[in-house]
Amino acid sequence: MSAVPSTLSSPAGAVIAQPRWPLRTMLGLALLGLLALFALLGPWLVGASPVVQDLRNTLAPPSAQHWLGTDVLGRSALARLAHAAQLSLGMALLAAVSAAVPGTLLGIAAAWRGGRTERALLMLSDSVLAIPGLLLVLLVAALAPGALWALYTGLSAALWVEYFRVSRAVARPVLAGDAVQASRLLGFGRGYVLRRHLLPALAPTLGTLLAFTTSQAVLALAALGFVGVGMQPPTPELGLMMTEAMPYYEEAPWLIAAPTALLVWLVAAMMLLNPDRETA
Repeated sequence: MSAVPSTLSSPAGAVIAQPRWPLRTMLGLALLGLLALFALLGPWLVGASPVVQDLRNTLAPPSAQHWLGTDVLGRSALARLAHAAQLSLGMALLAAVSAAVPGTLLGIAAAWRGGRTERALLMLSDSVLAIPGLLLVLLVAALAPGALWALYTGLSAALWVEYFRVSRAVARPVLAGDAVQASRLLGFGRGYVLRRHLLPALAPTLGTLLAFTTSQAVLALAALGFVGVGMQPPTPELGLMMTEAMPYYEEAPWLIAAPTALLVWLVAAMMLLNPDRETA
Protein backbone atom coordinates (compact mmCIF):
# COMPACT_ATOMS: atom_id res chain seq x y z
CA MET A 1 0.00 0.00 0.00
CA SER A 2 1.58 3.23 -1.06
CA ALA A 3 1.30 6.51 0.76
CA VAL A 4 1.21 9.95 -0.77
CA PRO A 5 3.97 12.03 0.80
CA SER A 6 3.36 15.52 2.06
CA THR A 7 6.16 17.91 2.94
CA LEU A 8 6.90 19.97 6.02
CA SER A 9 9.73 22.40 6.54
CA SER A 10 12.07 21.79 9.46
CA PRO A 11 13.43 24.69 11.55
CA ALA A 12 16.65 24.53 9.56
CA GLY A 13 14.76 24.94 6.30
CA ALA A 14 15.06 21.33 5.16
CA VAL A 15 12.03 19.70 3.62
CA ILE A 16 10.89 16.56 5.45
CA ALA A 17 8.57 14.12 3.71
CA GLN A 18 5.59 13.05 5.75
CA PRO A 19 3.56 10.02 4.65
CA ARG A 20 -0.12 10.51 4.06
CA TRP A 21 -2.63 7.82 3.09
CA PRO A 22 -4.54 8.35 -0.15
CA LEU A 23 -8.20 9.24 0.30
CA ARG A 24 -9.42 6.02 -1.32
CA THR A 25 -7.22 3.96 1.00
CA MET A 26 -8.59 5.71 4.08
CA LEU A 27 -12.13 5.17 2.80
CA GLY A 28 -11.45 1.48 2.23
CA LEU A 29 -10.01 1.12 5.72
CA ALA A 30 -13.02 2.94 7.16
CA LEU A 31 -15.42 0.57 5.38
CA LEU A 32 -13.51 -2.45 6.62
CA GLY A 33 -13.41 -0.99 10.12
CA LEU A 34 -17.18 -0.44 10.17
CA LEU A 35 -17.74 -3.96 8.90
CA ALA A 36 -15.43 -5.38 11.57
CA LEU A 37 -17.21 -3.30 14.22
CA PHE A 38 -20.57 -4.66 13.08
CA ALA A 39 -19.23 -8.22 13.23
CA LEU A 40 -17.73 -7.68 16.68
CA LEU A 41 -20.56 -5.79 18.39
CA GLY A 42 -23.56 -6.59 16.20
CA PRO A 43 -24.64 -9.81 17.93
CA TRP A 44 -24.42 -8.11 21.32
CA LEU A 45 -26.28 -5.00 20.19
CA VAL A 46 -29.07 -6.90 18.43
CA GLY A 47 -29.57 -9.23 21.35
CA ALA A 48 -31.99 -11.57 19.54
CA SER A 49 -31.11 -15.20 18.93
CA PRO A 50 -30.27 -16.10 15.32
CA VAL A 51 -31.77 -19.60 15.58
CA VAL A 52 -34.96 -19.17 17.67
CA GLN A 53 -37.99 -19.71 15.42
CA ASP A 54 -41.36 -17.93 15.54
CA LEU A 55 -43.63 -19.54 12.97
CA ARG A 56 -46.38 -17.02 13.74
CA ASN A 57 -44.16 -14.24 12.39
CA THR A 58 -42.74 -15.64 9.14
CA LEU A 59 -41.51 -13.39 6.31
CA ALA A 60 -42.37 -10.27 8.30
CA PRO A 61 -41.29 -7.04 6.55
CA PRO A 62 -38.75 -4.70 8.15
CA SER A 63 -40.20 -2.98 11.21
CA ALA A 64 -39.17 -1.33 14.45
CA GLN A 65 -39.04 -4.74 16.11
CA HIS A 66 -37.14 -6.49 13.30
CA TRP A 67 -35.15 -3.96 11.30
CA LEU A 68 -34.46 -6.41 8.46
CA GLY A 69 -37.63 -8.45 8.86
CA THR A 70 -37.79 -12.18 9.53
CA ASP A 71 -37.14 -15.24 7.40
CA VAL A 72 -39.48 -18.09 6.54
CA LEU A 73 -38.98 -19.61 10.00
CA GLY A 74 -39.62 -16.33 11.80
CA ARG A 75 -35.98 -15.77 12.76
CA SER A 76 -34.61 -12.23 12.97
CA ALA A 77 -32.74 -11.45 9.75
CA LEU A 78 -30.65 -8.76 11.47
CA ALA A 79 -29.60 -11.16 14.22
CA ARG A 80 -28.64 -13.80 11.67
CA LEU A 81 -26.74 -11.23 9.59
CA ALA A 82 -24.77 -10.01 12.62
CA HIS A 83 -23.83 -13.53 13.70
CA ALA A 84 -23.02 -14.50 10.09
CA ALA A 85 -20.69 -11.51 9.74
CA GLN A 86 -18.98 -12.41 13.01
CA LEU A 87 -18.54 -16.05 11.99
CA SER A 88 -17.33 -15.29 8.46
CA LEU A 89 -14.94 -12.47 9.36
CA GLY A 90 -13.62 -14.27 12.43
CA MET A 91 -12.87 -17.49 10.58
CA ALA A 92 -11.50 -15.64 7.55
CA LEU A 93 -9.15 -13.53 9.68
CA LEU A 94 -7.95 -16.58 11.60
CA ALA A 95 -7.29 -18.46 8.36
CA ALA A 96 -5.47 -15.46 6.83
CA VAL A 97 -3.22 -15.03 9.87
CA SER A 98 -2.53 -18.78 9.99
CA ALA A 99 -1.53 -18.63 6.32
CA ALA A 100 0.51 -15.44 6.73
CA VAL A 101 2.95 -16.82 9.32
CA PRO A 102 4.25 -19.88 7.45
CA GLY A 103 3.90 -18.22 4.06
CA THR A 104 5.99 -15.22 5.10
CA LEU A 105 8.63 -17.34 6.84
CA LEU A 106 8.95 -19.66 3.84
CA GLY A 107 9.20 -16.67 1.50
CA ILE A 108 12.00 -15.17 3.58
CA ALA A 109 13.76 -18.55 3.74
CA ALA A 110 13.56 -18.93 -0.04
CA ALA A 111 15.01 -15.46 -0.63
CA TRP A 112 17.68 -15.92 2.06
CA ARG A 113 18.91 -19.41 1.19
CA GLY A 114 18.37 -19.44 -2.58
CA GLY A 115 19.59 -22.44 -4.56
CA ARG A 116 17.86 -25.77 -4.00
CA THR A 117 15.80 -24.50 -1.08
CA GLU A 118 14.30 -21.72 -3.17
CA ARG A 119 13.64 -24.03 -6.14
CA ALA A 120 11.94 -26.62 -3.93
CA LEU A 121 9.70 -24.01 -2.29
CA LEU A 122 8.85 -22.52 -5.68
CA MET A 123 7.86 -25.95 -6.99
CA LEU A 124 5.64 -26.45 -3.94
CA SER A 125 3.96 -23.06 -4.35
CA ASP A 126 3.45 -23.62 -8.09
CA SER A 127 1.84 -26.99 -7.33
CA VAL A 128 -0.63 -25.34 -4.97
CA LEU A 129 -1.33 -22.57 -7.47
CA ALA A 130 -2.13 -25.16 -10.13
CA ILE A 131 -5.30 -25.99 -8.16
CA PRO A 132 -7.90 -23.19 -8.06
CA GLY A 133 -8.16 -21.84 -4.53
CA LEU A 134 -11.89 -22.46 -4.14
CA LEU A 135 -11.48 -26.01 -5.42
CA LEU A 136 -8.70 -26.66 -2.90
CA VAL A 137 -10.92 -25.43 -0.07
CA LEU A 138 -13.74 -27.60 -1.38
CA LEU A 139 -11.51 -30.69 -1.48
CA VAL A 140 -10.38 -30.22 2.12
CA ALA A 141 -13.89 -29.32 3.31
CA ALA A 142 -15.19 -32.56 1.76
CA LEU A 143 -13.33 -34.45 4.49
CA ALA A 144 -15.83 -33.14 7.05
CA PRO A 145 -18.77 -31.31 5.42
CA GLY A 146 -19.92 -28.33 7.46
CA ALA A 147 -17.07 -28.60 10.01
CA LEU A 148 -15.35 -25.36 10.94
CA TRP A 149 -11.91 -26.96 11.17
CA ALA A 150 -12.14 -28.33 7.61
CA LEU A 151 -13.07 -24.94 6.14
CA TYR A 152 -10.36 -23.24 8.19
CA THR A 153 -7.72 -25.75 7.06
CA GLY A 154 -8.72 -25.46 3.43
CA LEU A 155 -8.62 -21.67 3.48
CA SER A 156 -5.20 -21.61 5.16
CA ALA A 157 -3.83 -24.13 2.66
CA ALA A 158 -5.05 -21.99 -0.25
CA LEU A 159 -3.88 -18.61 1.08
CA TRP A 160 -0.31 -19.23 2.24
CA VAL A 161 1.04 -19.12 -1.32
CA GLU A 162 0.11 -15.42 -1.65
CA TYR A 163 2.25 -14.54 1.37
CA PHE A 164 5.09 -16.75 0.18
CA ARG A 165 5.31 -15.12 -3.25
CA VAL A 166 4.97 -11.55 -1.95
CA SER A 167 7.45 -11.93 0.93
CA ARG A 168 9.99 -13.61 -1.35
CA ALA A 169 9.68 -10.85 -3.95
CA VAL A 170 10.10 -8.12 -1.32
CA ALA A 171 12.88 -9.85 0.60
CA ARG A 172 15.19 -10.52 -2.36
CA PRO A 173 16.15 -6.88 -3.13
CA VAL A 174 16.32 -6.05 0.58
CA LEU A 175 18.79 -8.87 1.26
CA ALA A 176 20.88 -7.82 -1.73
CA GLY A 177 20.88 -4.17 -0.65
CA ASP A 178 23.77 -2.20 0.79
CA ALA A 179 22.19 -1.86 4.23
CA VAL A 180 21.99 -5.61 4.80
CA GLN A 181 25.49 -6.15 3.40
CA ALA A 182 26.86 -3.50 5.77
CA SER A 183 25.08 -5.14 8.72
CA ARG A 184 26.62 -8.48 7.85
CA LEU A 185 30.11 -6.98 7.53
CA LEU A 186 29.67 -5.41 10.97
CA GLY A 187 28.92 -8.83 12.41
CA PHE A 188 25.19 -8.51 13.04
CA GLY A 189 23.33 -11.82 13.00
CA ARG A 190 20.25 -13.03 11.18
CA GLY A 191 17.92 -11.89 13.94
CA TYR A 192 19.15 -8.32 13.60
CA VAL A 193 18.78 -8.35 9.80
CA LEU A 194 15.29 -9.82 10.11
CA ARG A 195 14.19 -7.34 12.77
CA ARG A 196 15.79 -4.15 11.43
CA HIS A 197 15.66 -4.65 7.65
CA LEU A 198 13.27 -7.36 6.46
CA LEU A 199 10.27 -6.91 8.74
CA PRO A 200 10.04 -3.10 8.28
CA ALA A 201 10.16 -3.61 4.49
CA LEU A 202 7.54 -6.37 4.58
CA ALA A 203 5.10 -4.86 7.09
CA PRO A 204 3.22 -2.39 4.80
CA THR A 205 2.76 -4.92 2.00
CA LEU A 206 1.75 -7.72 4.34
CA GLY A 207 -0.77 -5.45 6.06
CA THR A 208 -2.50 -4.78 2.76
CA LEU A 209 -2.29 -8.44 1.76
CA LEU A 210 -3.88 -9.47 5.07
CA ALA A 211 -6.91 -7.30 4.33
CA PHE A 212 -7.22 -8.75 0.81
CA THR A 213 -6.85 -12.39 1.82
CA THR A 214 -9.30 -11.99 4.70
CA SER A 215 -11.85 -10.54 2.28
CA GLN A 216 -11.18 -13.33 -0.22
CA ALA A 217 -11.73 -15.90 2.51
CA VAL A 218 -15.10 -14.32 3.41
CA LEU A 219 -16.17 -14.51 -0.23
CA ALA A 220 -14.98 -18.13 -0.46
CA LEU A 221 -16.98 -19.07 2.64
CA ALA A 222 -20.06 -17.37 1.20
CA ALA A 223 -19.63 -19.16 -2.13
CA LEU A 224 -19.32 -22.56 -0.42
CA GLY A 225 -22.34 -21.84 1.76
CA PHE A 226 -24.36 -20.73 -1.26
CA VAL A 227 -23.81 -24.04 -3.08
CA GLY A 228 -24.54 -26.01 0.08
CA VAL A 229 -21.08 -27.41 0.89
CA GLY A 230 -20.06 -24.89 3.54
CA MET A 231 -21.73 -24.30 6.88
CA GLN A 232 -24.94 -26.22 7.45
CA PRO A 233 -28.32 -25.04 8.84
CA PRO A 234 -29.22 -23.59 11.25
CA THR A 235 -25.81 -21.88 11.44
CA PRO A 236 -26.07 -18.23 10.34
CA GLU A 237 -23.68 -17.78 7.41
CA LEU A 238 -23.82 -15.30 4.53
CA GLY A 239 -23.94 -17.75 1.63
CA LEU A 240 -26.35 -20.01 3.45
CA MET A 241 -28.64 -17.06 4.19
CA MET A 242 -28.73 -16.20 0.49
CA THR A 243 -29.58 -19.80 -0.42
CA GLU A 244 -32.40 -19.91 2.14
CA ALA A 245 -33.83 -16.60 0.88
CA MET A 246 -33.72 -17.45 -2.84
CA PRO A 247 -37.17 -19.17 -2.99
CA TYR A 248 -38.77 -16.07 -1.43
CA TYR A 249 -36.94 -13.30 -3.29
CA GLU A 250 -40.17 -11.97 -4.84
CA GLU A 251 -42.16 -12.09 -1.61
CA ALA A 252 -39.39 -10.92 0.72
CA PRO A 253 -36.55 -9.36 -1.33
CA TRP A 254 -34.99 -7.80 1.77
CA LEU A 255 -33.87 -11.23 3.00
CA ILE A 256 -31.44 -11.77 0.13
CA ALA A 257 -30.60 -8.07 -0.14
CA ALA A 258 -29.06 -7.91 3.35
CA PRO A 259 -26.25 -10.53 2.97
CA THR A 260 -25.70 -9.43 -0.63
CA ALA A 261 -25.22 -5.81 0.48
CA LEU A 262 -22.73 -6.89 3.13
CA LEU A 263 -20.66 -8.78 0.55
CA VAL A 264 -20.83 -5.82 -1.86
CA TRP A 265 -19.63 -3.60 0.98
CA LEU A 266 -16.70 -5.95 1.53
CA VAL A 267 -15.77 -6.05 -2.17
CA ALA A 268 -15.98 -2.23 -2.38
CA ALA A 269 -13.59 -1.93 0.57
CA MET A 270 -11.18 -4.34 -1.15
CA MET A 271 -11.21 -2.30 -4.36
CA LEU A 272 -10.61 0.93 -2.48
CA LEU A 273 -7.61 -0.59 -0.76
CA ASN A 274 -6.01 -1.27 -4.13
CA PRO A 275 -2.94 0.98 -4.34
CA ASP A 276 -3.21 3.93 -6.72
CA ARG A 277 -1.28 3.51 -9.93
CA GLU A 278 1.05 6.31 -10.74
CA THR A 279 0.06 8.21 -13.81
CA ALA A 280 2.54 9.82 -16.14
